[in-house]
Amino acid sequence: MIEVRELTKVFDVKTAVNSVSFTVEKGEILGFLGPNGAGKSTTMRMITGFLPPSSGTAVIGGCDIVGDSLNARRKIGYLPENAPVYREMRVTDFLNFCAEVRGVDSGSQQARVDETIEKCFLSDVRFQTVATLSKGFKQRVCFAQSILHDPEYLIFDEPTDGLDPNQKHEVRLMIREMSAEKAIILSTHILDEVDAVCSRAIIIANGKIVADDTPQGLKATSPTHGSLMVRITAEEPNALLMLLKAEPGVKAAEILEQSDRHARIRIFPENPDAPPIADRILAMLSARSATVHSLLVEEGRLDEVFRAITTS
Repeated sequence: MIEVRELTKVFDVKTAVNSVSFTVEKGEILGFLGPNGAGKSTTMRMITGFLPPSSGTAVIGGCDIVGDSLNARRKIGYLPENAPVYREMRVTDFLNFCAEVRGVDSGSQQARVDETIEKCFLSDVRFQTVATLSKGFKQRVCFAQSILHDPEYLIFDEPTDGLDPNQKHEVRLMIREMSAEKAIILSTHILDEVDAVCSRAIIIANGKIVADDTPQGLKATSPTHGSLMVRITAEEPNALLMLLKAEPGVKAAEILEQSDRHARIRIFPENPDAPPIADRILAMLSARSATVHSLLVEEGRLDEVFRAITTS
């Protein structure tokens, strides 16, 4: 596993990371979230040995990143932010250089580089210099070097930054496939990515962990979790709203949009985790001659939870 123990980093008088501790087991994809300046990248740089901690440590597969740094780093694949690569090198030369640095066996090195180029969709640009590549391709080259040596532990800082929607989908699929045998930490600003890829999420703010749960668990704390969103056409939407508020099991209801006889209504149940009241609501609306165009049970929104936690 990756075990982070009381990691702290102080720059002059500013504490960027304050006693952060967590573990990541093999098979987990941990989303590491936080606003700008929260300490995400600093934490990841300490875990990978790029920055020395002011105190605390990280243990990577049994190797202490402070006391046994070289062996710990051998186990890690790291994609830093902003995709640092050698601009003057061709893609294939850069990856061969990374393979040599990583100690990939010379007999299998070229096959490993070719396999990684194929896996990261770099075949069309393999003989181009990095300087001529788009931001998205540079990101993929840096992603390729992080998985080239087949490490047990992967740490990705904004892995889909600069990629188009198709490329993002491909990279997310690749991360999910690799997670079966690896422990992965993934920092991202894209909350949909956490929902799509991560099995667990940590939110950090002001250098401290303020939430640690599954994406579903975090969404369950959203104010809209379990609420019903219904679009209707009715003779008197406001009168219907009063009846909805009086319905058993309904805590509150509000009209979000209204135009003549058309309305979009949000209904809050008294217990969001109880069996849904959607069937009763539909029956009640039908009995009063309202036409229901759509009904959605909200599972909650990560952006609402993120804002509430990081601005409180």
